[in-house]
Amino acid sequence: MLHMTSHGHDTGTPLIIAHGLFGSARNWGVIAKRLSDTRRVVTLDLRNHGASPWQDDHSYPALAEDLSEVITSIGGHVDLLGHSMGGKAAMVAALSGADIRRLIVADIAPVAYTHTQQHLIEAMQALPLEKLSSRTQAEEILSRRIEDPTVRSFLLQSLNLRDQTWRLNLTALSASMAQIIGFPEILGSFTAPTLFLTGANSDYLRPEHRPIIRSLFPKARFAKIPNAGHWLHAERPREFEAAVRIFLNT
Repeated sequence: MLHMTSHGHDTGTPLIIAHGLFGSARNWGVIAKRLSDTRRVVTLDLRNHGASPWQDDHSYPALAEDLSEVITSIGGHVDLLGHSMGGKAAMVAALSGADIRRLIVADIAPVAYTHTQQHLIEAMQALPLEKLSSRTQAEEILSRRIEDPTVRSFLLQSLNLRDQTWRLNLTALSASMAQIIGFPEILGSFTAPTLFLTGANSDYLRPEHRPIIRSLFPKARFAKIPNAGHWLHAERPREFEAAVRIFLNT
C-alpha cells in the first residue's frame, strides 16, 4: 500500500492527490491543508517515491492499480487530482474503472512526450552521497549538471542527507523512463466530469492534444492558470486552489 498523508475530516467527497515525477506527498502539503477545510484530502507518495514501496514495475497500469487500491481502502467514490506523471496515472486509473467522481489532470496530456528526464536521474546518481556534509554542498555539486536552481531545489527535497540516500528508486525510474514519458494504449472512456488544468506558459498540453483527450474524456473541460508553467500548483498556489475548488464544487 502506498504511503498516505491525510488532512481534514471525513466530510464530503474525499480528494486524493498524486504528485509528479521525483515528487512526493510533502510537495502538496500546503494546498492539501487549504482544501481540507471542507473535505478529507489524502496526499500520496507514489511507488518508488518518498516513503512508499519500491518496485521494478513503474508502468502506468501498475501506478493506476496502486491508486485504485487507495481509493478502495478509503471507501471509494473519490475525487482524484494528478499532476504530470501523477496525472497520467490518474487518467489510466479513471479509464480502468476506478471509482472516481471527478478527475483533475494538472498540466499533462494522455500522449507520449519526447523530453526525457534521464539527465536528472544521472545527475542525482552521480552525487557522492557518502562525502556530503551539507545540503548546500549537494546543491553546489548538482549545479554542475543542472543549471536551473528551482529544479535543483525540488530534487533535493528527496535527498535524505542523514542516511545518505535518495527517497527515490532511481534505478527503477531510469529503467522505466520510456514508459514514464509515454502513455499506454487503453480502450474505453471516462464519462465523469474531468478538468484539464494547465499553466499558461507551459507547452505540455497543446491544441493538437484535444481530440485524443475528448475521445477518452468526453466531459473534459479546459482551464489555464495565468503566469504559470508546468509546476502551476507551486508557482500560483492560490489560483490553482481556486480553480480546483470551483470545479469540485460545481
